[in-house]
Amino acid sequence: MKIPYINWIQATLLLIILSACSQKIVLLNPDKLERKKTQELVDALDEMILHRPDYFYSRISTKFKDTTQNVSFKTSLKIKKDSAVSAFISFAAIPIIQSIVTKDTLTVVDKRNKCYKKADLSLIKSTFGFAFEYANVEELLLGIPLAYDTNQRYFQIHDPFNYVISSHRKRQIKKNDKGKAIDKNKDNDDDIIIKYYLSDDITRIKKLVIDSPSDSTKLEINYVTSEIINSFNVPKNVEIQVITARNKINLKLDYEKTEVNEPQSLLLVIPKTYGICE
Repeated sequence: MKIPYINWIQATLLLIILSACSQKIVLLNPDKLERKKTQELVDALDEMILHRPDYFYSRISTKFKDTTQNVSFKTSLKIKKDSAVSAFISFAAIPIIQSIVTKDTLTVVDKRNKCYKKADLSLIKSTFGFAFEYANVEELLLGIPLAYDTNQRYFQIHDPFNYVISSHRKRQIKKNDKGKAIDKNKDNDDDIIIKYYLSDDITRIKKLVIDSPSDSTKLEINYVTSEIINSFNVPKNVEIQVITARNKINLKLDYEKTEVNEPQSLLLVIPKTYGICE
């Protein structure tokens, strides 16, 4: 089975920035939830941001599908807090791609074609439509509220079956749904809408939706299940969907053999015989 090189690069990029989407919310409890004050939900998000491990490892069974291909592969994921994220992809038990992302650089090594590629994180934007900083990479992989700012004002979207905190007011989102531009001068200086869906016990994120109206790009991440390891609530099964003007990508991740706060070595060695990937 021959897989085009550029699609492996895209799959690696998506895994690195995400490592977590279905278009529907899975309702574990059909009963209406108890109403909570907005500040209580915001306080819960504040707590999630502060609670992240120093090290993380998991073996991930990955299913990737877009408009041109449908493949499955294994990924060994390693994270060192505030330092680097490493992903080693194998296909049919054969090493294919090794990559590492740091605070300013993404490096991908193609072991089949014996070449490598280095770029800044803007490559993620050009490939998937969203500009991610390094901290966002860790947040998405660990199920931590992405791009959450404790100094920003957030709003509750009242939903009888979900606890939802949004970067924009509900009426602003409705304007966007009707094709009207968001007023950047009022409540938020950014037209990217982020909605955080909290679990029923408000201890974790169960779903994240990012919508960029200006370029018709949407990202949905559904953290289907999670598990507690060394007092950290980490993802177990994750579904991701990215919709851009040119592509629709679905990614399913099953985390296995996860280790939390066990020191990991994150090394990437580029053989001298490797050239630059074209």
